[in-house]
Amino acid sequence: MYSQKLVSSFIVELLVCLWIIGAANGKGLKMGFYKKTCPKAENIVKSVTEQTISRTPSLAPALLRMHFHDCFVRGCDGSVLLNSTSTTKSEKDAAPNLTLRGFQVIDAIKAQLEKACPGVVSCADTLALAARDAVVKINGPSWKVPTGRRDGRVSLASEALTNLPPPFFNITQLKNLFSSKGLSVKDLVVLSGAHTIGVSHCPPFTNRLYNFTGKGDSDPSMDPNYVAALKRKCKPNDSTTTVKMDPGSSKKVDTHYYLLVSNRKGLFQSDAALLNDNFTRSYVRTKATGNEAKFFNDFKASMVKMGKMGVLTGSDGEIRKKCTVVN
Repeated sequence: MYSQKLVSSFIVELLVCLWIIGAANGKGLKMGFYKKTCPKAENIVKSVTEQTISRTPSLAPALLRMHFHDCFVRGCDGSVLLNSTSTTKSEKDAAPNLTLRGFQVIDAIKAQLEKACPGVVSCADTLALAARDAVVKINGPSWKVPTGRRDGRVSLASEALTNLPPPFFNITQLKNLFSSKGLSVKDLVVLSGAHTIGVSHCPPFTNRLYNFTGKGDSDPSMDPNYVAALKRKCKPNDSTTTVKMDPGSSKKVDTHYYLLVSNRKGLFQSDAALLNDNFTRSYVRTKATGNEAKFFNDFKASMVKMGKMGVLTGSDGEIRKKCTVVN
C-alpha cells in the first residue's frame, strides 16, 4: 500500500513538473495558429500597429515594454491589460506599471480582430504580435511569434511588485529573477539591450543622483559627467520629466546602449549591474564595439524564449472579447 502511494505521488509530481516545463517552453504554441480560424489576424495586427507607430514612433518601445511586463507576471497571458475592479487592484495599477503606455493601441487592434473573427484571437497574442511589429516598424529586428496563447483571468498588482525586476536590482538579484522565469544570464544581458530605445521618468534613478547611500551622495559607479547632466534634467522629487535611456541613439535599435553601459553611463542600477558579472560584462564590452547583426540574432532568440513563458494554451484561460475585462 505504501509503495503504491509513493508511486502515485511520484507520478503526480512528475506530471506537475512536465506541465511547468511545457508552459515555460510554450507548448501548444505554433506559427500560423490562426491560419484557418482567422486568416487575416496577423495582417490586422500589423496594419494597425504600423499605422500607429508611423504617427507616434515613441509607442514602439512602449509596446515592447508592455509585452515584457506582461510575460514576467503570470506568463504571457495578457493579464497586464486587465483593468482593476471594485475588489481587485490589477497589474496595470501597480507602481512599476503606472508609466506603461499603448493600451489604446491593443484595444484598437482587438476591436478590428473582433469585427473580423469574434472570440478567436487572444489579447495575449495581440500584444505579443504588436510588440514585434512595432519594433520592426522602427527598423529593429523581426522575430518569429508562434501563436495560440490564451488570456488569463487573474491580474494582481501585488504580483507585479514581486515579479518585475526593479531598476535598483543588483546582478545577483537579476540573475535569480531571470532564472526563476526560465531565462538565462545571456537572456538577461540581451533583453536589457531593449533599453536602447525609449525613455524613463526620473524617479527610477534619482537616488543614484542625490542620495545613493543616504548621505546626499551620488552613485560612484556612474560617470560623474553623466550624473551632472542628469541632475540638470531631473531635480529631486521630479516625477514628470522623461530622459532618454540611450541618449544619442534612443530612437534606433542598435548596440549603442552597451557602449553607454561600458562607459558607466547606464541609466539604472540594473544597467550598471551588468558590469558586475563576468559573462554579462564580457557581453556588454563585446557589443559596445558594434556587431549589431549578432546582437539582433541574440535579441530575436531571447524574445522568442520570453514570449513562451508561462503561456496558457488549449482549454486553459479564455479568449477575451475586450482586453480590459474578463468575459
